[in-house]
Amino acid sequence: MAVPQERLELGTVEIHADAAGYAGILTPAALDFLARLHRRFEPTRQQLLQARRERQAGYDAGGLPDFRAGTASIRASEWTVAPIPAALQDRRVEITGPVERKMIINALNSGAKVFMADFEDSSAPTFANQLDGQLNLRDAVNGTIGFTSPEGKSYRVGDNPAVLVVRPRGWHLHDKFFGVAGEPMAGALVDFGLFVFHNALALHGHDRGPYFYLPKLEAMEEAALWDAVMAATEEELQLPLGSMKATALIETLPAAFQMHEILHALRRRAVGLNCGRWDYIFSYLKTLRGHRDRLLPERGQVQMTVPFLKAYSELLIQTCHRRGAFAMGGMAAQIPIKGDEAANEAALAKVRADKLREVKAGHDGTWVAHPALVPVAQAVFDEYMPAPNQLGVLREDVRVSREQLLAAPAGTVTRAGFDNNVEVCLRYTAAWLDGLGCVPIHHLMEDAATAEIARAQLWQWLHHGDLQFPDHAPIDFALFDHAVAAHTHRLRDSRHPGAARADAAAALLSAMTHADQLGDFLTLPAYEQL
Repeated sequence: MAVPQERLELGTVEIHADAAGYAGILTPAALDFLARLHRRFEPTRQQLLQARRERQAGYDAGGLPDFRAGTASIRASEWTVAPIPAALQDRRVEITGPVERKMIINALNSGAKVFMADFEDSSAPTFANQLDGQLNLRDAVNGTIGFTSPEGKSYRVGDNPAVLVVRPRGWHLHDKFFGVAGEPMAGALVDFGLFVFHNALALHGHDRGPYFYLPKLEAMEEAALWDAVMAATEEELQLPLGSMKATALIETLPAAFQMHEILHALRRRAVGLNCGRWDYIFSYLKTLRGHRDRLLPERGQVQMTVPFLKAYSELLIQTCHRRGAFAMGGMAAQIPIKGDEAANEAALAKVRADKLREVKAGHDGTWVAHPALVPVAQAVFDEYMPAPNQLGVLREDVRVSREQLLAAPAGTVTRAGFDNNVEVCLRYTAAWLDGLGCVPIHHLMEDAATAEIARAQLWQWLHHGDLQFPDHAPIDFALFDHAVAAHTHRLRDSRHPGAARADAAAALLSAMTHADQLGDFLTLPAYEQL
């Protein structure tokens, strides 16, 4: 049996990992299907990634994102997306989480309308994590999933589970464990391809799609690629054209200027857009990394009520409802705080306030990361949204300009905020290297997006120079290096997730922060260490 450094050829796909135990997923027919997806769509993916690099070079040289002149007719003309399936008409609360077996069962039983099973930002893409996730979802679709804890507690899915929506990895990520003719496959096509090959017919037979969330899009052409992939898959699996439905996450700054265009590219299968707030903040930082006048204050001060985020969310609502699509709200990162009633109630109050803002603005639903938050969010939406959705709230009052989407809010960088960024990024990276993709830190569920915010802010604060704390002490690399060393020592001697990978995480964080260029994604160099 192969080991990670060797190559095991199964059908037309090369597996660079130990595939024992996954014969039911990695069947010859499934691998042939993956190979066909790769050969057909990989050249386009590479062209789109090159277009990303060229756009970013323009931003680094002083340019700024803008609405596309060549697609003005799409924004101005009247059209709508295809009818939305009955199963997705009410999405008032959606729960998200990795494709771990117990978490899948708890999420399906949570009372949420939708469960987003995540192969992306809340999962560390080890070979075992991704393939176990495929096995777990296959069992969930077939109604056979179960789990028994070491203590003997049994978990089974109840009679009214949440609707399953799957999020594959973004177009930018390759999969080092799967290759075709010596070329790595796209992680997105591995996740999507294996899931649909084994589950699409069963889901379609139960009027459940299959349904997807599409992450990290930056342009309408990237959405069009997903549409082409799904259309080809529907043809091969003999599903009616448009059976697969998708919600696109607007979690990059360039995509905020192309919401109409993204929906138009997906119009025969789009059901909505989602405010991926944490990745959106990270993308703002990354896209504008060369602009000294666009620095953001510490993360705790960048709430959805600041002007550039308020403009983004209201533009999303207006765009979606004009096109007959749902406008989904963002993630509540809080998790219950056990043993401290006052602190727990304060956290829940923040969740209620956030969901109240969303529902009053016109959102059709929202995200939570923990089952205990489902009834909290649902109570707010039930009170203010008695109908299944708010498609009739057109928000014709919204007028959003380019500058509003780009305006950096006022604020400060405190010592506590700087130190928290170091701690969150270090601890999350260490846990990710240890195979965990979502980690509770200080009563917040941190995933790759929030760690990326911390990393990007540290780079900008340190590289743009002359920044000071409110007490006028300088923000410099000596302070950063000291903070990394201190937190590495504490993590190494703790019982926190990833303690054994503390030194590797510190080396990676230090290298990326000291680098002259802000790296596009933390997960790309980290992936080589999995």
